Amino acid sequence: MLRIATRRSALARAQATQVGLALGVEFELVPMATTGDLHPERAVGAFDTKGLFVDAIRQAVADGSCHLAVHSAKDLPAEAVDGLAVGAYPRREDPRDVLVTGGGHLLRSLPSLATIGTSSGRRRLQLLRVRPDLQVLAVRGNVDTRLRKVADGELGGVVVALAGLRRLYTDPDVGGIGPLGLPLRAVTLEPGECLPAPAQGALAIECRSDDDTTLAALAAVDDPLTRVAVEAERGFQRALGGGCLTPIGALATVSGDRLELAGMLADPVRRRVLRQSATGTVDAPSQVARDLATRIRELGGDAMLRNIETRARAGHAG
Repeated sequence: MLRIATRRSALARAQATQVGLALGVEFELVPMATTGDLHPERAVGAFDTKGLFVDAIRQAVADGSCHLAVHSAKDLPAEAVDGLAVGAYPRREDPRDVLVTGGGHLLRSLPSLATIGTSSGRRRLQLLRVRPDLQVLAVRGNVDTRLRKVADGELGGVVVALAGLRRLYTDPDVGGIGPLGLPLRAVTLEPGECLPAPAQGALAIECRSDDDTTLAALAAVDDPLTRVAVEAERGFQRALGGGCLTPIGALATVSGDRLELAGMLADPVRRRVLRQSATGTVDAPSQVARDLATRIRELGGDAMLRNIETRARAGHAG
């Protein structure tokens, strides 16, 4: 029987169950709390560590207590961990973000000064780029918690990943969504409005790099097109040198043997957003990622990254 390490949230358990069923073997979920889960009251930027939402479950695989771990791929730090390997990227869900409100508002049709909740600096800065009048508030908690804040009138809306809604609820685009069918509507944010996080909508299944049996089983659910896209997006993040807290967005599109990669980097203080794209072939996602990172750096991204790093060090020192 395969032991699958997962976070405790309803979404994480739904994703891990989906993987277990796809593998077609007996499995047992092993839910556990990560560093980020243990401190829900703290803003993500307050942690001086990477892998906030994967550390404990990665350790469970590394020490052999679990055979594999199922992650939201966007939570994985760009750097690999010795002894672990991503054995599969199953076929990706829609990577876009959605705006969830009570009235099904488009981003441009939201009332002036509407309060929108998100814990993501990437989302916040891109929303303000389109609608600088919005009040974008930091909000953490699982998806149900965020949706209830909208249903209760505490927030005018929240921005979450479409993939998460689809994995939790049957059809978030029609009728009520969330716990008990809350009367909410989800409207997709197009990439021109809000580029998703690198690897958003994809699952990453990690196992030990020397576990040939598990690697062979995972090969059956690995999707080559998803792997190319995720490797390009995570490669862009890695080439920029940005961590999981740096406001970076990326979205790769595969058409035949061509790969197009759009990317963005934002400055949280100056609210400046840099966007560029690069193209190449599907057999060279790393090269496309490096080309895009170079273009962003040449537009002012180097200085932007230095400023972000300096403020981060100052914040942790304080």
